[in-house]
Amino acid sequence: MDIVDVRTSFRVRVMKVTRLLVLAVALGAGVIAAVIMVKISNREPLPAPVAEVPVEAPRLDTIDVLVASKDIPLGYRIAAGDLVWQSFPRTGIAEVYVNRLAKPNAAEALVGTVARSPFLSGEPVREQRLIKADHGFMSVILSPGMRAGAVEVKAASTAGGFVLPGDHVDVILTRAAPKSGSGGSDPYVSETILTNVRVLAVDQQISDGKGEPAMLAKDTVTLELSPRQTEVLAQSTQLGVISLALRALKDRDGGPIEEETEAAGGSVKMVRFGVQSTVSIRR
Repeated sequence: MDIVDVRTSFRVRVMKVTRLLVLAVALGAGVIAAVIMVKISNREPLPAPVAEVPVEAPRLDTIDVLVASKDIPLGYRIAAGDLVWQSFPRTGIAEVYVNRLAKPNAAEALVGTVARSPFLSGEPVREQRLIKADHGFMSVILSPGMRAGAVEVKAASTAGGFVLPGDHVDVILTRAAPKSGSGGSDPYVSETILTNVRVLAVDQQISDGKGEPAMLAKDTVTLELSPRQTEVLAQSTQLGVISLALRALKDRDGGPIEEETEAAGGSVKMVRFGVQSTVSIRR
């Protein structure tokens, strides 16, 4: 055998060995791949992603309450649009407020009523502070059993003109001192004849809102008085000059005035905070 044949035979053998190695490597890779696939197929499937549900804010329980759409003064006659519905949290709403569940037609039903006390814009409406009346508002805002009495005053005798409707005042009478035999006494004396009296009007134009002629009161103050106080004020205006002393806001609720009339002496006893004073009035 020559050298060429030997080389050819050697190459053939090398190629066979190489093919066998390649085949073995491919077979091993296939086995490894099959094992991996079996393991993957035996694993538990991953859980499906859970979609996040948006959390809603808790709904606030509300109720519609009737409120004033603007500032409403004392004695004002309610017109359409002056009262509107506004949502409020149900918790904390007082039962005295007018709400839509109890009275759904209140905004229309209360048109034409008169305000017995002022309302601020947005203030809840209490039906007790409104009253139906066909007459002027003065008779409406008076408390039961009380009278309206007017007295002529000047700015200097009304706390410099700062006395306004809704204030409370003391009424002071200044008159000539009684004549006495001893000299040197003051020519005039002042005494408080009424205390804690509510002011109803001060130099105010009064109209019932129906297009009728209005009445203009000048230099007068209208007070809310008991029947006996009305008599005392009327008599006092004939004796001297009337002045008004403005009371502090916190001093209004001092309790009612106790009045006792002495028939013989023609005087009025007034008790205030436990202090009794006597005012002589001519009959």
